Amino acid sequence: MKVLVIDYGSGNLRSAAKALERAARESGVPAEVVVTGEAAAVAGADRLLLPGVGAFGDCREGLLARPGLWEALVDFAIERQRPFLGICVGMQLMATRGLEHGNHPGFDWIPGEVVPIEPDLPNAKIPHMGWNELAIESPGHPLLAGLESGDHAYFVHSYHLRPAVPDNRLATVDYGGPVTAVIGRDNLVGTQFHPEKSQAAGLRLLANFLKWQP
Repeated sequence: MKVLVIDYGSGNLRSAAKALERAARESGVPAEVVVTGEAAAVAGADRLLLPGVGAFGDCREGLLARPGLWEALVDFAIERQRPFLGICVGMQLMATRGLEHGNHPGFDWIPGEVVPIEPDLPNAKIPHMGWNELAIESPGHPLLAGLESGDHAYFVHSYHLRPAVPDNRLATVDYGGPVTAVIGRDNLVGTQFHPEKSQAAGLRLLANFLKWQP
């Protein structure tokens, strides 16, 4: 199995790649993990991971600046419906639009908007940063196999994806109200938290992604 971590100038690529390699090793999945920004490499992949750190619009422009990469992602994830995982802003880019520093079009793969977190908590800090407990809303989804409400994941973000279809939200966390933690539709999944920083829960989720047959 070949798993690509997409390099478009945003995200801690080596951490994500190393976490995938460890998840594959510990779960007995034979996988080659490759970090690349080359559009031509996408056609030969079995699974894609799209990371993302920074502002929605900057990440979008960085991806579109890579020759042929957007078209290759559409062919992979939409036309051929191969397993696709977005992390943090990589997840947010799958929305219809992002409202961070303006109004920016997203991929529109999972209908919804990326909106500011507005916690109903006195003195709540933004960004939402650190460990928080997952609340699993779709326990039957293969990506969440072996994960339970109360498991901890690591977050660093000020915006979250508010899906137009509630069933596309697979898990939340409570930060003065529900904040989207995991989304999914068909062959597309995404996590707002960082699996590569989330220890046991993150490795479990990545192993599930490697085994997933949507």
